Amino acid sequence: MKKLLLALCLALVAAGGAQAQAWPAKPVTLLVPFPPGGSTDMIARTLGTKLQEKLGASFIVDNKAGAGGTVGAALAKRAAPDGYTVFVSSLGPFVIGPHLLKNLGYDPLKDFDYITVAVQAPNVLAVPANSPHKSVSDVLAFHKANPGKMSFASSGNGSSDHLTAELFWQMTGTNGLHIPYKGGAPAMSDLLGGQVDATFMNINTGITNIKAGKLRALAVTSAKRSALLPEVPTLEELGIKGVTVSSWQAFAAPKGLPVDIKAKLHEALLAGLNDPQVKSKLVELGFEIVGNTPEQFTAFQASEFARWKKVIEAGKITAD
Repeated sequence: MKKLLLALCLALVAAGGAQAQAWPAKPVTLLVPFPPGGSTDMIARTLGTKLQEKLGASFIVDNKAGAGGTVGAALAKRAAPDGYTVFVSSLGPFVIGPHLLKNLGYDPLKDFDYITVAVQAPNVLAVPANSPHKSVSDVLAFHKANPGKMSFASSGNGSSDHLTAELFWQMTGTNGLHIPYKGGAPAMSDLLGGQVDATFMNINTGITNIKAGKLRALAVTSAKRSALLPEVPTLEELGIKGVTVSSWQAFAAPKGLPVDIKAKLHEALLAGLNDPQVKSKLVELGFEIVGNTPEQFTAFQASEFARWKKVIEAGKITAD
């Protein structure tokens, strides 16, 4: 009987190992909670190609947009934790939406296995080229003389550009006027036209118009200067602490992903991120390669969740 039980246990272990080794034995869905064409979609498609090359199965991007990415996050949470649904998202559904929306259908701190933050990119404080504000000092001086008068465009309430502006005001003891738009394109259009005074846009969004001389970059929100804008100082350099902000794109899975599959997926993602062609393309677009460990991502997620909760509550920010 003991021999029979031992043989059965060994068979089960072998079967489990074979199952993990076989992954992926069918197409894997990369669930992106935003429409095609954005930064997150681009990251998913770029790395999906590399995952396919390395792991030998198809990796198919499925865009499930809605409610700032929280609709897709809820769908990802409900998927089987078998490695055949991978959630690829920006920070919104992970650390911002949960503080703005009720009845999400998922708990961002408990319902996912975190794989890696793939990339991050800073925001840039930009004004129209003909703006009288030539520096961050000019912006602060105007703020102090005219509280609540300088308008800042954003792509919507609770977006990264909105929350960065709110954080800037909180850390400098000033107050501006937030103008939310329905997306980045109309915000950019009015900024270029001078209908709004400034924005904290993602560097990927603004770099073309900054390089073309249509916008003036005053500062970046990264810990060090961006390779894309080496002449532009960081807010930290200018003495403004606590506004080091990056937008980020990350990979996660429904809670309960087998350890072996998690390790295999993580290894393949890092290989893709460090592929010379992929790395060159992403850096050229303004992304910084992160590729951290699942443990580091889990700690980072908790830290970012607490940080933006504090900003949203202090600013009395709502989704409307």
